[in-house]
Amino acid sequence: MAKNLFSAHGLSKSYHEKVLFTSIALGIMEGERIGIIGKNGVGKSSLLQIIAGIQEADDGIVTRAKDVHIVYLPQLPVFETNESCLDAVMSGKPDIVSLLEEHRVLCEQQESGVNHSLGDEIHELSVRIDLLNGWTLDNQAKTLLMKLGISDIHSLVHTLSGGQKKRVALAKALLSEPDLLILDEPTNHLDADSVQWLQDHLSDYSKAMLLVTHDRYFLDAVSTKIIELDNQSLFTYEGNFEYFLMRKEQRMAIEESTAEHERNTLRRELAWLQKGAKARRTKQKSRIDWISKMQEKPEQVEIRSIKIEIGNKFLGGKLIDAVDISKSINGRSLFKEFTYRAAPGDRIGIIGPNGAGKSTLLNVLSGRIPTDSGYVSIGDTVSIGYFDQEVKTVNEQLTVIGNLREIAEYIDTGIGKDRFITAKELLDRFQFPGKQHHSFVHTLSGGEKRRLAMLMTLMGNPNVLMFDEPTNDFDIATLASLEEYLEYFKGVLLIVSHDRSFLDRTVNRIFSFEQDIIKEYPGNYSAYLEKIEQRKPEQTQSSITKSKDPIIHEKTAKKKGLSFNEKREFDTLESTISQKEEQLLSIADELSQTPPDLFKKFEELSLLHAQIEQELEQSMERWMELSEKSNSI
Repeated sequence: MAKNLFSAHGLSKSYHEKVLFTSIALGIMEGERIGIIGKNGVGKSSLLQIIAGIQEADDGIVTRAKDVHIVYLPQLPVFETNESCLDAVMSGKPDIVSLLEEHRVLCEQQESGVNHSLGDEIHELSVRIDLLNGWTLDNQAKTLLMKLGISDIHSLVHTLSGGQKKRVALAKALLSEPDLLILDEPTNHLDADSVQWLQDHLSDYSKAMLLVTHDRYFLDAVSTKIIELDNQSLFTYEGNFEYFLMRKEQRMAIEESTAEHERNTLRRELAWLQKGAKARRTKQKSRIDWISKMQEKPEQVEIRSIKIEIGNKFLGGKLIDAVDISKSINGRSLFKEFTYRAAPGDRIGIIGPNGAGKSTLLNVLSGRIPTDSGYVSIGDTVSIGYFDQEVKTVNEQLTVIGNLREIAEYIDTGIGKDRFITAKELLDRFQFPGKQHHSFVHTLSGGEKRRLAMLMTLMGNPNVLMFDEPTNDFDIATLASLEEYLEYFKGVLLIVSHDRSFLDRTVNRIFSFEQDIIKEYPGNYSAYLEKIEQRKPEQTQSSITKSKDPIIHEKTAKKKGLSFNEKREFDTLESTISQKEEQLLSIADELSQTPPDLFKKFEELSLLHAQIEQELEQSMERWMELSEKSNSI
């Protein structure tokens, strides 16, 4: 029988005199995978922290099972010790790390002759480490780091960016394998491949899990129960996100006070999931009749303020011409000889690994930074709305509506008699209730401030929109509102995002960073995935033809694991990777001390750094390949 890990009754919490939730009850059983959803600012993160024991509730009874191990991953992790990425992740299992260190010390003492009678003690330690599968702890940690996009595993955590720290903290949380894993926006700062890997990993997770995420494909694939935090109360739905959408639509249909627009949003969201978009890679096929019935219902009239063709004003013949542009940073080529001529109606998603140069491309196309070669020319009629990853434009001393009115009182679409969208209408559309319009910005949550910054971008009425990771910290309701807004945007739309669901709904072309070449794919993200998956059979067939007896070869490989030569190569790669990492650190240090006027030396060092970095990446990929083959035996 499953054990109750956590339970709470009569739980209440307020923040800045704002009531988040009152007298709610919640329980978590072994093996449950629960997704918590709700608008920004309703208290999702506060609830997670109360369950994790980090925050105290204002009122209520909280009970945790005896000896239950809970690990909490916040949106912005903090590392207090000065340690490497590898050590930080391995510390997720402190008991094993302690045993390994004790074993190392005893072995050194015996080898140095300090104490020759340690054989029995070392043997006992070895058995304990064996039982805990402790000898492979470093390999497990390295694999997790690689999968989450951290290649320099020996770099110090305190030198990393916020996004990289989040990935290290996520690897540590996964390695620790707690009874209850609590994740607050785990997909933020991950590229699409890493998100897909994490989704697959957690779909097979046997322990209990509680998460908050805006990624709807991820939530649907991973969760077995949805809890919605709304109007200071909890609503529980057994099943994944798709099932939640069905049940909530049914519940709202019964309530006379339900807004028709929100029901339409739920229907559209459910229709997308029922299409079985490739990015999700899992499909529910049992409710076709229900969907058919939903499609027979009359189409509802869209709200006027959104259906106007926004972004269509003053679009001239020339927008953005980028011809043969190239860009390198610190000697590493991000993209080269790339040409793009913008046209009205362009809706482009920009994807690629972290650090590939996606944000740099947006900055070059917007004229913020220069290109190394080629040219970018921006038309006179172009008005660019640029939404950064970081909130910089919001004035915390003004009210919410005051910030928008600093930009404009209304958006003039220049079309029809209902041509104006007021600041109030925009706030209402994007989940800011009327009573919050005159609240000061410093009382808002992080997600609400980011949402307001996005509205300030839209309030400028641009005809070219550039979004850099717009979905980070946004709730699902906000994303639905933004998708609907963009549906009627007639200007040029360029989006850097790892959110597969958002890209599927908003773009019709993909720019993919593949090494330092930007390749173009027609269609949305799911269409891009189909193209990529079509390549795999060809690659598989190519590799099979190289083997005289592929079936026997495969069975032999599974039986034997690593061959003798592969094992030697695997052992050698460990030291090779360490040496190259040390070389990179040394060159980086030398680069920082080289005066700018010594251009030739600086260029030589930069080229050498790029070369070694590429060699390191190849070694790491080979190491991961051999490591996975070894661990699968």
